[in-house]
Amino acid sequence: MKLKPPTADQPAQLRRRAEDRLRERPRHQRSTAVVPTSDADAKRLLHELQVHQIELEMQNAELRQARDELEVALDNYTDLYDFAPSGYFTLSATGAILQANLTGATLVGIERSRLVGQSFGRLISAKFRPAFSAFLEHVFAGQNKQAGDFELACQGQPLRFVNIEAQCLLNGQECRVAVMDITARKVAEAARSRLEAVTASNRKLEQEIIRRKKLEQALKTSEQQLRQLSHEILLAQEAERKRISRELHDTVLQTLVGISVHLTSLTPKPADNPASLRRKIKETQRLVEKSLAMVHRFAVELRPTVLDDLGLIPALHTCLKDFMKRTGVRARLIAYAAVNQLPIGQSAVLYRVALEALNNVAIHAQASAVAVEIKKLPGWICLTITDDGKSFDVKRVLRTKGNGRLGLLGMRERLQMVGGKFSVKSTPGHGTAVTAQIPATIEAAKKDGKRSSATNA
Repeated sequence: MKLKPPTADQPAQLRRRAEDRLRERPRHQRSTAVVPTSDADAKRLLHELQVHQIELEMQNAELRQARDELEVALDNYTDLYDFAPSGYFTLSATGAILQANLTGATLVGIERSRLVGQSFGRLISAKFRPAFSAFLEHVFAGQNKQAGDFELACQGQPLRFVNIEAQCLLNGQECRVAVMDITARKVAEAARSRLEAVTASNRKLEQEIIRRKKLEQALKTSEQQLRQLSHEILLAQEAERKRISRELHDTVLQTLVGISVHLTSLTPKPADNPASLRRKIKETQRLVEKSLAMVHRFAVELRPTVLDDLGLIPALHTCLKDFMKRTGVRARLIAYAAVNQLPIGQSAVLYRVALEALNNVAIHAQASAVAVEIKKLPGWICLTITDDGKSFDVKRVLRTKGNGRLGLLGMRERLQMVGGKFSVKSTPGHGTAVTAQIPATIEAAKKDGKRSSATNA
């Protein structure tokens, strides 16, 4: 509140007001205490004394009014200061409490009379005291307002979180400090943080449940596919046994029976002549060579010895020559010589994939040319079999039961056994490309060797 100063009027105005008030007084109330030396002096002196008396009375009245107003303002300020929602403190440069309001004393749980002279830093919990000391230094280092959150640890009081705002006074020796209890806000923030952590944990748990359900479903699907694949493998094995049995019965067995008949006819007879005997022997030899070729073909289909003895490239050369002889389809092989030094397990996998792909070309593609290429990629050895025949829907074949699906799954399973990758791309008008990749696990496969190629028409 702004108070009226006791000397607000100018001296001339005050005197004029006093003279006006003197004229208004009755004559018998005017002072006659001074004895003049002459009538004029007496009148003048009396007038002056009366004017001064009135001035003093007016100033005294204004001073009493100003005092009353100051007392009211002081009472209002004291009420506002003591019962403010925040705690107010006055601190010295050393952190000693010089003054505190009732709210501040209640906040720290200490009577106000006992607070004065104590160090405010002792009211701060031990882990926050270094930060508060630095905070106080910043306050006295400049005139800007500083703010920070701290923890109070007063004896007999629960821990409280407070926000402290402080500003240095103009004298540079004291600072005003406002302390606001933010414990409820901190508790709410901690609860919100815990809630967010629980929510995030629940979200992760839900994602993990979904992932595990997907894995469980994939496992069930995989088990069903495995059972189906096992069933198809058994059927394929039975069909292969049946084919081999029929081949043995229809070719090798019939040839052996013919050899036996020819050997029986070689029994010397009186009517035989040397030319007829030589012809029968020659025919018997032809049947024996035919039997040997059949047995060799069966052995090559089961496991070519050239793969174990000479390596992958000679085995593929032999396979392609037989393929061209059986189908009339032109075939070409391009390979790196270092591939011949692959471990026998990986060589066998690549050979089986190439053999199965060539069988599919012979049965389904109606192609005029096929190319087998083995090339080196960073960290991988890549086998590609391409043809210019008919294309097919890869996804549909994989969904359909049959030998075609079984052949593709078999190639993929063989490659997965050695850590490889398998893909099939079939485009109308561009034929089919089967790609098999295996890790390059030997030093020789990482070097660029000479290219070994064979082109046949």
